[in-house]
Amino acid sequence: MAADASQNRHPFRFFDNREKYLLFVNTCSEKSVIAGRVGMELDLVTPDPPAFRLFDAGMGDGSVLTRVMRDLHRRFPGLPFVIVGKEISLEDTRLSFEKMADRFFEHPLTVLIITNLYYSEAPWLRPNRAEAQEQLNWLEVALEGQTAFEFDVQIRALEGMLSEGWETRTSRRTGNPLYVRPSVLVLFRADHRQALEGVVPQPGATYGAYDLIIAAQPYRARLPADRKLRYVLAPLARALAPGGRMIVVQSTGHDPGMEIIRKIWPDEDPFQTPRHLLVEALKEDLQETHPDLAVEAYADERSLFRYQLRALPDEINSNIGTSTLLAAWNAAVYVAQIDDGRLTDALGSGEYLEATREVLQRHGGLWFQDETFVVARQGNDPPAG
Repeated sequence: MAADASQNRHPFRFFDNREKYLLFVNTCSEKSVIAGRVGMELDLVTPDPPAFRLFDAGMGDGSVLTRVMRDLHRRFPGLPFVIVGKEISLEDTRLSFEKMADRFFEHPLTVLIITNLYYSEAPWLRPNRAEAQEQLNWLEVALEGQTAFEFDVQIRALEGMLSEGWETRTSRRTGNPLYVRPSVLVLFRADHRQALEGVVPQPGATYGAYDLIIAAQPYRARLPADRKLRYVLAPLARALAPGGRMIVVQSTGHDPGMEIIRKIWPDEDPFQTPRHLLVEALKEDLQETHPDLAVEAYADERSLFRYQLRALPDEINSNIGTSTLLAAWNAAVYVAQIDDGRLTDALGSGEYLEATREVLQRHGGLWFQDETFVVARQGNDPPAG
């Protein structure tokens, strides 16, 4: 009962559970596979100078973003990049920054902007409320030097600045972290300042107009469709540039991972807004005010994809090691967004290990299924803010 009371006071946020998240990221291939799917959309994007503009709607630890930035450099080596990452987690922001020194070295014409603003604010780098606009913590850092080592030293030195700017409080209603102070941090190479003139954002200006928006798992699975649209998908879609594309990625639950979950919780059903439902709702929401936005559900052959739990072939046998079982169990409960209260009860029984073992042996491993759909902007009019 005490656990239930605590749960009611502080609703669970699966992506803030650090140990589960980091174990999932490092034992499953989802991030690299998503980056490959984003590359398929890049095939259909032709950016207009002076820059390629990308918005990552939930940067996480930067694993997807850095892979996409490498792909962008391969495609457009001489074009400035304006990369905006939304991330409210201080720890994720720090982990992302650790990956960025090499990006500034390989692609000197990079402007990286990190912000903790809400989905309805972040694409425009501007809070909605006048009071928050006055409190906006706008930081600009010009990185000196010409080597990845020098950039890394300076980026790591920003940790104190991040700790202050990325302080959060918890919403009593949803359990979501809310920013204490709205913050925007802009990084670019000092020796390319002149080449980036007009591209580096300035406080108070109007932004948006992104060539590509990545929305990979940007919301809780259990949120109803109307809230996913109102607070996440519709604001992001309106930030697309003419010819721009937003790729949305979410879990389906049609996989062995969900089989593990239902061996412990037979009635569990977290994935109640499949892409076709969201696509129809988004079309209806946007058709009157933004008729130039087309929503594409894609056929299953293009939309659906798998990613794997990384394990050696000889690990999935009659004597699966405990570490592999624990990694598989963690991945299953992370994807299904099982709250800590129920996990505590399951761990106490010990049945979860046998359930995980049976599913892994039956399938010869563990895989999960995601689905994608795309919002594409037509025409030549700039997006509304």
